[in-house]
Amino acid sequence: MRKLNLDELEIFQAVATAGGVTAASKLLHRVPSNITTRLKQMEERLGVRLFNRCDNRLSLTPEGNLLLNYAERLFQLVGEAELSLSERRPMGTLRIGSLESTAGARLPTILSDYTSRHTDVQLEIRTDTTAGLIEAVSNCEIEGALVSQPFWAPRLSAAPIFREELVLISGSQSKPTNRIQDIDCSTLICFPQGCSYRKVVEGWLSAEGITPIRFVELASYPSIIGCVVAGTGVAIVPLSVVDSLGIRDEVQRHRLPIELSRNITHFVWRPERESLALRAFLSLLQQHATDLGTVTGTMFQHDSAVATVPFESDAGETETMAPNGRSPRRH
Repeated sequence: MRKLNLDELEIFQAVATAGGVTAASKLLHRVPSNITTRLKQMEERLGVRLFNRCDNRLSLTPEGNLLLNYAERLFQLVGEAELSLSERRPMGTLRIGSLESTAGARLPTILSDYTSRHTDVQLEIRTDTTAGLIEAVSNCEIEGALVSQPFWAPRLSAAPIFREELVLISGSQSKPTNRIQDIDCSTLICFPQGCSYRKVVEGWLSAEGITPIRFVELASYPSIIGCVVAGTGVAIVPLSVVDSLGIRDEVQRHRLPIELSRNITHFVWRPERESLALRAFLSLLQQHATDLGTVTGTMFQHDSAVATVPFESDAGETETMAPNGRSPRRH
């Protein structure tokens, strides 16, 4: 049980600074007997004398001086807290999750912009697979995350942010072809299970009757691409990663079917946990999404396993990408 509260500290501080109960009662608009009773109750609970009483005069004991110092500091902090909250500006710690590809190719400029605008917010960034990030948001370990299709996110809000083009890459010594049957896919270099891009390529290969003999699971794109450059196997990566790492001349890029190559990165969050800092981050994401010429859209709830986002095809038709890797619907 707490032995002090702010109301009692206010009474104690008033008596200490005013020099007596009568003067303090006028400042606080309380009757003197109430103040005297509250002071005695404080001393009894704390087990120390706060005032020396002599000839109807009060003076602070050493313990009273110590408590007065703490009281003044506490009231200063309370004032600062009330002022900060009344100003309604983003503050505190904001924990954001991201795919590694997005963190490396998309986020640096956005994070720089955000931290310069909102100096009272401490940003914490963690990277993981789509499945891991959605679990972290659902469990309130982070406030929001950038994830890729396909994903399953019941009770989370989601907004489309970036459109990524996925490509299959192999070593530079490979044949420049887009026919999957002509590419050695016996070794697939990828992130661990839970990666949405891995689901895409596994579904594609399975539909083509191709089963990789081995999987090399790594935790970063530089490691994955390093293995591809060395000729270890093939990998599926966003084209933005290839561009950001400057490796166009070191790998062969093979196009995926259009219904698989276009993938929308979404920002997901728990709508009931929206803070000012989170709202400011989402707003900035959407501003940069427009600047990047990517697909944007209204916020919506994901309560099914299929996440679809419309976008314009090269021919001007509207396509809907099916996360299961099937042919797109045209409408």
